[in-house]
Amino acid sequence: MLKESLETSYLHLNRANDNYQEMLSFSIDTSLYDDKEKIKTIDAFIFRFIKLQDFMGDKLFKVLLKAVGEYKDNMALIDCLDKLEKLGLIKAADQWMNYRLIRNKLTHEYSSNQQEMLEGIQLAMLYFKEIKHILETINSYIQEKNLC
Repeated sequence: MLKESLETSYLHLNRANDNYQEMLSFSIDTSLYDDKEKIKTIDAFIFRFIKLQDFMGDKLFKVLLKAVGEYKDNMALIDCLDKLEKLGLIKAADQWMNYRLIRNKLTHEYSSNQQEMLEGIQLAMLYFKEIKHILETINSYIQEKNLC
């Protein structure tokens, strides 16, 4: 189960990364609203960013904590995050909660406030790098502990 969860996380990460890399080549400003191809790229990135963040929070973290004997049934996300922080796999539980806030903001279609939406996209790009680092840290931990 842990191996499959890790693979699914990487599937979302790699697909988001393709769009992320493409987004690095253009400016995230109001001019992108006139370019359908850029919007498609951003939409695809946002979709995978959300899928990655959701999957890791809802599945990977729980399966990982079960594998190391740190998960209890119906454990709240914040408790899982606290355990991951103690294991050194995330910097701070609050950090992940910030990822959820931007995720929630991005799940709503483009806001009527274009500047606010652009800031959300830029923040998602920053958070994506951090989530990528967290997943790589988790993968290294799993390999070191021979968990799968």
